[in-house]
Amino acid sequence: MSASHSFGARDLARIAIFAALIIVLGTVSVPLPGGVPVTAQSLAVMLAGTVLGARKAPLAVLIVLVLAAVGLPVLSGGRGGIGVFVGPTAGYLLGWVLGALVVGLIAHTQDRQPRWWRVAAGTLVGGIGVIYVFGVPVQALVTGVDPLVTLLSSLAFLPGDLLKVALVTVLTLALWRAYPRAFGRNNSAHAGERTPSNALV
Repeated sequence: MSASHSFGARDLARIAIFAALIIVLGTVSVPLPGGVPVTAQSLAVMLAGTVLGARKAPLAVLIVLVLAAVGLPVLSGGRGGIGVFVGPTAGYLLGWVLGALVVGLIAHTQDRQPRWWRVAAGTLVGGIGVIYVFGVPVQALVTGVDPLVTLLSSLAFLPGDLLKVALVTVLTLALWRAYPRAFGRNNSAHAGERTPSNALV
């Protein structure tokens, strides 16, 4: 396997850091009726996609889900155990993995430098759309509530999710300017060739 397709120590460290970030932001949680809390963990999932890219971001999410599966309280509200994968949030957890993948695919299209409109588009499509596509039907199935009613009730999360998109976009561009090596060691070689203002266009 070539170096371009393998993970080095720095890649593994970056994956572990984002897994830890997802866990830490799980401490920010507000319960809502229906069994699905408002959480900052999805913000970390979006940010993992914009920074780590499509190959590494899903691994960071999977680490968190594996830890949850063995019973560690790493999900929002201190939840853990195999039961979370058959509860109302099960579809959202699956959506995290695929959402991080889609965010990375869109945000890292064409070149390594993050562009604000690709970061925003990636987080909108992957960080909101994909997660809702998997989360809402599973929540409806588990709770026995009509899918349309579940979808309408899920709109309560939308303003907060849109705020997360804006925050992730700003944080991603700020991180690129301050520490481009966070995006991978190959990206740092390109950072000196671009002025900070180029990241905005």
